[in-house]
Amino acid sequence: MKETIGKYGIWNGGGLRAEDPSQRGERAEAAAELAELGFGAIWLGGSSSAANAAPLLEATSGIAVGTSIQSIWDHEPEAAAASFAELNAAHPGRFVLGLGVSHAKIADQYRRPYSALVAYLDALDEAGVTAEGRVLAALGPRTIELARDRSAGSIPYLITAEQTARSRELLGEAPLLAPELKVVLESDPTKARSVARGSLAVYLGLPNYTNNFLRNGFTEDDLLDGGSDRLVDAVYAWGTDEKIRARIDEFIEAGADHVALQIVDGGPRYDLPREAWRRLASLLG
Repeated sequence: MKETIGKYGIWNGGGLRAEDPSQRGERAEAAAELAELGFGAIWLGGSSSAANAAPLLEATSGIAVGTSIQSIWDHEPEAAAASFAELNAAHPGRFVLGLGVSHAKIADQYRRPYSALVAYLDALDEAGVTAEGRVLAALGPRTIELARDRSAGSIPYLITAEQTARSRELLGEAPLLAPELKVVLESDPTKARSVARGSLAVYLGLPNYTNNFLRNGFTEDDLLDGGSDRLVDAVYAWGTDEKIRARIDEFIEAGADHVALQIVDGGPRYDLPREAWRRLASLLG
């Protein structure tokens, strides 16, 4: 899998996973351009599924497409396994089934998430989805170890370079570690942090993320008023092209095999920030 997805990918929870049929051609064109720009993977947010990935796989060749994350509460494991098998047969090795437990505020069924995830993986095993075809959105130590033992690796969301290093220690060398990193293409500190806080606010209302921040050295004060500068600067890359590239490199140096880059610009959710993706590709060289 590491060879398939390369070092950099694009994370998108809006336009690329949208389901409006009138925009299917635009989504396909954008996905094809991402492949041409050299990105190795497209990661679809918002509890995406194989149905969201299929049109992008059909429109491209070579680039991988992964769910990031597919909520275990939204899709029965047998149905997920059938969709995985269908896409893997049509596009061998290019569909990555990314799984996670979502959040209690979002999923009504949310109960004993770790045990539920273990049971889900058991069901996928029985249905023929091997560990090599799936990855887990793992934040806490137990789930990181589960990703190590029962999947191809971890695709953590909203973590720091320091936690990336700790995750690598728990995973060991072989499993994939592909954290998401938000990018604000703005060099003015006030503007950049304002845009960042606009997107961070929703996550600061979700205990899975806030508990993870507290577990990794932040304080309750860091979680107030949209997030402290220290918190914003740790989970967003912003600034000049050189500064953004340096932040991305921090994650690679910390042990990430691949970084899933999410453009944050304060625009409408379902926009396709194609010019920003081009700039990212350019600064990555």
